[in-house]
Amino acid sequence: MRDAGRIAAAIEVLDTILNRHQPVKEAMRDWGKANRYAGSGDRAWISGLVLDSLRRRGSVSYLMGADTPRALVLGTLSHEWETGPDAVAAIFEGDEHAPEPLTDAERAGMLATLSDDAPLHARAEIPEWLAASFERGFGADAVLEGASMAGRAPVDLRVNALKTDPEKAISAVRAQINADPSELLTTAIRIPGHDPRAKSPPADAIPAYGKGWVEVQDIGSQIAALAAAPVEGLQVLDFCAGAGGKTLSLAALMNNTGQLYAWDYDWRRLRAIWPRLERAGVRNVQVRTGKEAEALGDLAGKMDMVFIDAPCTGSGTWRRRPDTKWRLKEKALATRITQQDEVLAKAAKYVKPGGRMVYVTCSVLPEENGDRIEAFLAANPDFRAVPVMEALSASGQLTEEGALTLSACAGAHGALQLTPARTGTDGFYVCGLERVG
Repeated sequence: MRDAGRIAAAIEVLDTILNRHQPVKEAMRDWGKANRYAGSGDRAWISGLVLDSLRRRGSVSYLMGADTPRALVLGTLSHEWETGPDAVAAIFEGDEHAPEPLTDAERAGMLATLSDDAPLHARAEIPEWLAASFERGFGADAVLEGASMAGRAPVDLRVNALKTDPEKAISAVRAQINADPSELLTTAIRIPGHDPRAKSPPADAIPAYGKGWVEVQDIGSQIAALAAAPVEGLQVLDFCAGAGGKTLSLAALMNNTGQLYAWDYDWRRLRAIWPRLERAGVRNVQVRTGKEAEALGDLAGKMDMVFIDAPCTGSGTWRRRPDTKWRLKEKALATRITQQDEVLAKAAKYVKPGGRMVYVTCSVLPEENGDRIEAFLAANPDFRAVPVMEALSASGQLTEEGALTLSACAGAHGALQLTPARTGTDGFYVCGLERVG
């Protein structure tokens, strides 16, 4: 495909996403099935333009004076891909598959610049209704933090200490793909972001992944799991285990000792955990399915550690899933807040006196994070907050730079708020709690 046809395709796919409310992956899959002449390189190019158009929707729609799929794609070509109106016009000229020629208004929007007096939501690349939340959570850094979540995310790997060591793992990964050791963790590897116009090899296709030496996991998520340390030989409950990403992290942190119970309120999410446990060489996990009372009743008051990867809006993952940013509504946030309060209350009953609990969200919204901890502590005087940095230091996996960087992220109750701007990771909130015994 020539670029004119690719641009037309991106507009078509974006229309499906915005006006038919279809997720990006599904929209790209359906477009690919209907246009089988398009090669993998074409699909990667189109997908990259669609994703960047969603990431930059706030500023681009403001500059273009329109929020249509065409306006977003044209504006992104100019403002993000540095392909200005003259270059786009040249791409369109004489190509029968090209979109309609540029209008004067579109040219003006493609050349416009975002001023400091533009609305916060446009400068921060966020839905307008979330501007107040960002200002409350980040203060003067609201624009910087929002804009950082509109960038492209790298791919991170966690070295599985149950099967190999960091030096051996990085050597194996580098034999297949460009990668570097993490600046924050001794047991993490980063694969830098790639040109959105080009294909990139999937990380789960490299031999080191197949051997179980590495797992695909954002470094922020890895840090969240380390907040459970130290846990060797202890009784641990992963209360919202899902597909098992943090279950694997916890098992490695436990060095296959003690007992790790994995449960999720939606048992169907646990189906993916079994092959992952086997590939990673995990032997200390007991997966429990069924309703909570039946599956976990015998664990009440007996757990040394309860890990809560709470249901949330996923605002911290907007770099990877930018379409979800624009689908998020106030009603959905209210639902998540209710669920988070319920999960905290339910999980607390499994913590024994002197035991600990870790509350995690992949969110940057204070309503889901610090607000929930304040409400929990007010309702549960037998719990107190404990600084997350104490646990991270006990893990022994922080680099010197990691210790300095993460210490600067500590806020109320010693909790950490990770963000792309602060830590170069997805957005995660991590808070440690202890039952006074």
